[in-house]
Amino acid sequence: MSFAFRFTPLFIALSASIPVTAQATDDNAEGFVEGSSLNLHLRNAYFNRDTHNHGARDTREWGQGAVARFESGYTPGTVGFGLDAHAMLGVKLDGGGGHAGTSILPTRVKSDGELGAAPHSFSTAGAALKLKALDTEFKAGDLFLTNPVIAGGETRMLPQTFRGISLTNTSVEGLLLEGGKVSFTKPYNQSGHRRIDTYYGSLDERGKSKHLSWAGAAWSGTPNITTSVYAAELKDIWNQYYADFDYTYVVNEQVSLNPGAHFYHTQDTGRALLGSIDNNTYSLHLTLNAGAHTVTAAYQRVNGDTPFDYINLGDSVYLDNSRMYSDFNAPNERSWKLQYGYDFAGLDLPGLSASLSYSRGKADLTKAAQDNIHYDYYRADGKQAQHWERDLDVKYVFQEGDLKDLSVLVRYATHRGGQGYASIDGNSNNDEVRVIVDYPLNVF
Repeated sequence: MSFAFRFTPLFIALSASIPVTAQATDDNAEGFVEGSSLNLHLRNAYFNRDTHNHGARDTREWGQGAVARFESGYTPGTVGFGLDAHAMLGVKLDGGGGHAGTSILPTRVKSDGELGAAPHSFSTAGAALKLKALDTEFKAGDLFLTNPVIAGGETRMLPQTFRGISLTNTSVEGLLLEGGKVSFTKPYNQSGHRRIDTYYGSLDERGKSKHLSWAGAAWSGTPNITTSVYAAELKDIWNQYYADFDYTYVVNEQVSLNPGAHFYHTQDTGRALLGSIDNNTYSLHLTLNAGAHTVTAAYQRVNGDTPFDYINLGDSVYLDNSRMYSDFNAPNERSWKLQYGYDFAGLDLPGLSASLSYSRGKADLTKAAQDNIHYDYYRADGKQAQHWERDLDVKYVFQEGDLKDLSVLVRYATHRGGQGYASIDGNSNNDEVRVIVDYPLNVF
């Protein structure tokens, strides 16, 4: 499958952002100071991974993170000006060199190639200038981004940011138009910025791109329906296209059905720094909500001789079978998932929830592209590779008092892979525990 369509995402976004309806010129009248806010997010994170492999190290790290985010209002007038700024600090609480490498703390490679202990702390700060005219907002600087083709990682101790420009428009109620272009990223476990690469391309300097451009539209204006389409170009690596559809059918006050689908097409472009890529990946899900109970069945498929790849360290994997350890995204992989969730508000315990899932996948690695950089991640050897993962999440959010909104999340994952399925470090068998405590505070 090949797409000859050539696009400039930023131009599309700029064109689409022309306001449809005129509004009063005092939309920004709340003022730069009067409309400002300062929020502090404290996160304590503990990761422990047991590899069950005598030839590999177990990893274990614990840290405390803090993120302060200031967002100004806009100066009055037809075009309002504002400023967003943030500062982050990560502090190591535990994590020696023999157990480093969970990804929540910076990695330090010693002269002998082994991982050394992470530094005691790391920090970063950034800002973005912003302009607003009618329903169109433009930002330039350090950005927090979340969409299917470029989403900063939010699952570790500190978030990931990107450096570039973005544009959003909300002139039509229920419709979000957005686009942008970024050239650098600040990973969640580092202080400095670096070029953008992909998860599998990170093994090779050739996999770093000069910039990523994207444009997209998300619709939520129809009751019980959400849908979106996005397109992105990672220069000299790929063009990536995404579409999704989600529908909720309400049977009665207690019961509803939620079918949905996600689809990605990825095609190499330009100098094809990661080699030839022609990949179609999709997932389908059906969720039954019955009171406090939720049951989900999902099917996912990768059609292509390379894995489904995505921006390194990010969360732009909008697929149903992307789990805590595995994304079930190997070349020519088919996977399914069954998940059960329960909201303990049904037992008069509001704030407490839990979910349990089992996922299983099978990949035909006999067809994996051996002339592609992605191949290094898989040990094909002509095998049909199989693996499974079991995940348990338990979360409690304090509902009142001084600790209101503080949440405690405990996650446990078990992953097992058969012969023929192993990541590049050979660790296909893992038991992983994560404990994450979040405390969001609104200063003003």
